[in-house]
Amino acid sequence: MRIGIIGGSGLYAMEGLQKLKPVKVKTPFGDPSDDYMKGVLEGKEVVFLPRHGRGHRILPSELNYRANIYGFKKLGVDRIISVSAVGSMREEIKPLDIVIPDQFFDRTKDRPCTFFGEGVVGHVSFADPICNELAGILYQAGKSVECRIHLGGTYICIEGPQFSSRAESRIYRQWGVDVIGMTNLTEAKLAREAEICYTTMALATDYDVWHDSEEDVTAEAIIAILHKNVANAQKLIINALKLMPKTSSCNCKNALKDAIITAPDLIPDQTRKNLNVIMGRYWK
Repeated sequence: MRIGIIGGSGLYAMEGLQKLKPVKVKTPFGDPSDDYMKGVLEGKEVVFLPRHGRGHRILPSELNYRANIYGFKKLGVDRIISVSAVGSMREEIKPLDIVIPDQFFDRTKDRPCTFFGEGVVGHVSFADPICNELAGILYQAGKSVECRIHLGGTYICIEGPQFSSRAESRIYRQWGVDVIGMTNLTEAKLAREAEICYTTMALATDYDVWHDSEEDVTAEAIIAILHKNVANAQKLIINALKLMPKTSSCNCKNALKDAIITAPDLIPDQTRKNLNVIMGRYWK
């Protein structure tokens, strides 16, 4: 078992990691956001990656999502806990709360979100986009952390980097979404294709711009809340690792079974080479 952790805004390192070793990973899709940090935490092998790079230098639209997930797969990661800052679209989800969404809604515009293409066609099931088993472990782990935690909800993923207009924010609320962010949906899609269990720990920092009695969301306000949120997130991850079973009973690890449509002998050699780490076991 090897656990991947994607650190979002405010979480640029994972405290408590021992036997730290930076690892550079080359991928057919370019460079990941940064070096991966391999280590041991609570007796479990952990691989940490700061989503936006050290120093937070990469925009959500600029992230090389395919390289990031490919790198985790190449390093033998089979479960990913993704941490990110989000805006709350519900009165009952207050700043400093943690949400573990179980659904996504896509409002992104122009970012690669699949490993398929270049001569190979496939369609994975995405009706339930996160690993329910992993989400349940996070929720159980959160009960011993001094914060409010919500299990379930819809994460609407926007392109950014701008925050929403008031009109957009109000319409999203009418659609029934619970939190708003700019990154996690794309990761979830690629993790599913890579047959990696994936779940999101969404850290609520604000009420976007729909709330009449709250100040409008700003980067400055988000950073102030994040410092408190990140401490809770680190504690929750440590607790989750203690609860993590050695094997999973979910079907994430077989997501590509019956999903690849193209006959193996028709897949171009270069594509086969590029995707061998992801789906090579299906055409051997």
